[in-house]
Amino acid sequence: MPYKERDINKMYYTMGEVTEMFNVNASQIRFYEKEFDILQPKKNKKGNRLFTPEDIENLKIIFNLVDEKGFTLKGAKDYLKNNKTGVRENQKIIDSLEKLKGFLVNLAEEL
Repeated sequence: MPYKERDINKMYYTMGEVTEMFNVNASQIRFYEKEFDILQPKKNKKGNRLFTPEDIENLKIIFNLVDEKGFTLKGAKDYLKNNKTGVRENQKIIDSLEKLKGFLVNLAEEL
């Protein structure tokens, strides 16, 4: 049986790690933090933002709505207020499908 790497789950992610994950500037993350109430990163004594895995999931939802589905910021806020549980379930499905796609692409490359 081949060795399977475990996913490493951190308790907190720095702003630099988050900007690399989403391939955006820190200013865009800070702007979304001000605009969306569901983003509440913790700040340390220096004022550096520390994002929890829940914040990362919320950012994925926001980027999906704004960048991929073409919602305006106001439309995304309204959609999140009205469909909070449905949006989270949809994001979980999207994440699992992306993992499956990555696995299939790797499999095709090996063949």
